[in-house]
Amino acid sequence: MDLLITTLATFITFYSYLLIIRVLLTWFPTINWYNQPFAALGQITDPYLNLFRSIIPALGGIDFSPILAFLVLNLAGELLRTLTHLPIVQGF
Repeated sequence: MDLLITTLATFITFYSYLLIIRVLLTWFPTINWYNQPFAALGQITDPYLNLFRSIIPALGGIDFSPILAFLVLNLAGELLRTLTHLPIVQGF
């Protein structure tokens, strides 16, 4: 069970890095999101970000949804990391 939790926590950390790269690249308007590797990055990260874009609309042309996306992802990662430190309770 620890292996699964550790693997999920590592995946969340890696996915957070991908989200950071995705958000930073949006600052460059000349990037063509239909060319590789940007298209692959968009296919990986946009479904998760779209969940939060439907909750928080862009205000004044600025998309604040990645902030909530990072918050939820970090909370999930911290929850998984704390689960690895809990003692295993045996059943009766």
